[in-house]
Amino acid sequence: MNDTPEIHRVRTASGPIVARAVTPPSKSIANRALVCAALADGESEVVGIAPGDDTAAMLDCLGELDIPVGLTSEGDQTVATVMGNGGDFPVGPLTLHTRLAGTTSRFITALASLGPGPYTIDGEAPLQQRPMGPLHDSLRSLGAILEPSEQWGHLPVTVSGPVAGADALVMPGDVSSQYVTALMLIGPHLGSGLRLGLSTALVSRPYVEITRSVMAAFGVADVEVEHRHVSVPRGFYEPTRYEVEPDASSASYPLAAAAMVGGSVAVPGLGRASLQGDARFVDILEQMGCLVTVGSHDTVVMRRPDTPLQGIDVDMADVSDLVPTMAVVATQATTPTRITGVGFIREKESDRLGDLADELAKAGADVTVEPDGLLIRPVDRLRPARLETHHDHRLAMAWGLLGLVVDGTEVLDPGVVSKSWPDYWRMLDSLPAHW
Repeated sequence: MNDTPEIHRVRTASGPIVARAVTPPSKSIANRALVCAALADGESEVVGIAPGDDTAAMLDCLGELDIPVGLTSEGDQTVATVMGNGGDFPVGPLTLHTRLAGTTSRFITALASLGPGPYTIDGEAPLQQRPMGPLHDSLRSLGAILEPSEQWGHLPVTVSGPVAGADALVMPGDVSSQYVTALMLIGPHLGSGLRLGLSTALVSRPYVEITRSVMAAFGVADVEVEHRHVSVPRGFYEPTRYEVEPDASSASYPLAAAAMVGGSVAVPGLGRASLQGDARFVDILEQMGCLVTVGSHDTVVMRRPDTPLQGIDVDMADVSDLVPTMAVVATQATTPTRITGVGFIREKESDRLGDLADELAKAGADVTVEPDGLLIRPVDRLRPARLETHHDHRLAMAWGLLGLVVDGTEVLDPGVVSKSWPDYWRMLDSLPAHW
């Protein structure tokens, strides 16, 4: 058995980038649409299934719950035809394995609470370490029976239902918007809908707005999202054809490459009507000195090589998945950058503050972890380094960007990008104009 870790050496750009980067469909949107399609009574089509592990895990779990899903090709898109059963799930015992997919594990745990069970939701070891207590507490308050295999608030957990609902429910809003979304998605199937109070301010609100939009497309309108309150009416999802837009989080990487190296990168299909808050990342790049054009059907970021990047102070609470991208871009700025509002990302796939700072320090970056973010100061020169991914696809992809400007950058466990973008390294290698 070969225990030697896989290593990817990034190809460095020696000239400005001029590229058109096609990104995968949004896994965040696709997984929400798949849950709505599963709970509809009849056949739906979700056009634009992302190729990563998150959606693959979702499709596997739906299959275990006797929801037939067929995959076909339509041009360059993968289409999932979902035969929803209105929440009429089979009697267990069943095991629903969610791999490394945090989003899928939380959505599936909530979905499973609608059926009789018992259903055991499990995942790989790194996922078992991630906290899910607020969601598990909420489902128990709604009447589900949850039995952890080891530690409360972690996978594996066995769920039995069906949930009965509650007059009112309270949970924290500043831990993960995925908990809020998971409850919203099953809200129409609760006895009197969902009235969810938030004991703390809602973080990553744009992701909750995505949930509301997808639910409306499947026939559940009148969902209210306020600063400290979410309300979902009792109702029924309707079968529909839903088209998933390109993933704005993935688009941040090629767009950031243009900012770091200079040149121009366009992402087709991601326009001004995007549902995703992460599409606003280009506004941050514009503040740093890039030229940005957001049209009806594409987004373009440009930077002249003789125009230096400027550091900024930026609250990234609503675009927290892009903190690794932003931190790497900030290493190329001529003045300091302070990222705030993101203390909660310490419990993502990795500690996206501590692990991020430690790895960048290996390359000679000056990064200070602060209570709710990072301070990145410019240095004269970064050095080659072998960087750990900590089981985190977003760290891996950020290290790829660093490799465009630091010759000799190596990434350990590069295959972790399969979670969201299996072809990421191929895309990145295609960007540099000269070798």
